[in-house]
Amino acid sequence: MMPMNEVRFSVAAHAAWAPGIDSTEAWSAWADAPYTFTAENEPAVRDMPAMLRRRAGFLGKMALEVAYRCLGARTGVPTVFCSRHGEVTRSVELLTDLSQQNALSPTNFGLAVHNASAGLFSIARADKANHIALAAGQSSIEHAVIEACSLLADGEPEVLLVAYDNRLPSIFEDFKDCNEQPYAWAWLMVPATEKALSLSWYASDKDASTANEMAPGLQVLQFYLQQDSVLERTDACRQWRWARHG
Repeated sequence: MMPMNEVRFSVAAHAAWAPGIDSTEAWSAWADAPYTFTAENEPAVRDMPAMLRRRAGFLGKMALEVAYRCLGARTGVPTVFCSRHGEVTRSVELLTDLSQQNALSPTNFGLAVHNASAGLFSIARADKANHIALAAGQSSIEHAVIEACSLLADGEPEVLLVAYDNRLPSIFEDFKDCNEQPYAWAWLMVPATEKALSLSWYASDKDASTANEMAPGLQVLQFYLQQDSVLERTDACRQWRWARHG
């Protein structure tokens, strides 16, 4: 019997995108020797109708690109969109306009909500499957995986997990607690097979990550791409342990 503080799952399909890094070979090279993404290109998101694609900002396009790549033409698959900061750049723009007594952009307002990318993905594909958007600080990825595994435990055969984030606006520079970078990756998660990943958690008194550390989502991506056996992360008073089986 699986412990109460552990979930297990397998990954049936995977996709990742970051500025200047868009191929399996490039991602493998990054995983071997991680570096800061310095390119400024945007994902094409060719599978999305142009009218909706133009509504998405840079962050949303990254999320949509990997979601389309990972899920393909399949519909009816529940999705969990996970971003620690979400459309914080749009939010800062809105608050700046508000402070200057400028009229707010309805489009920016509508797309600043945390489930904006999930909503665009659903609308573009006319897909009525359940979608969830969440943020949980430095543990956002872990909580998203737990959420996806709960859907699998409820009987869903597949769940799409989309993890994505961006650099914070300069106004938050003094508050950053890790090396934020623009990235997006997706897993099509299925119930655990012989080759599975597990995530477990424990109380901990270890120090949390520092501002110089790689963002949590990229730490997990590197663990996955490198096929490492274990990754341990600490956030607040919790120790997360990722492990590979089979």
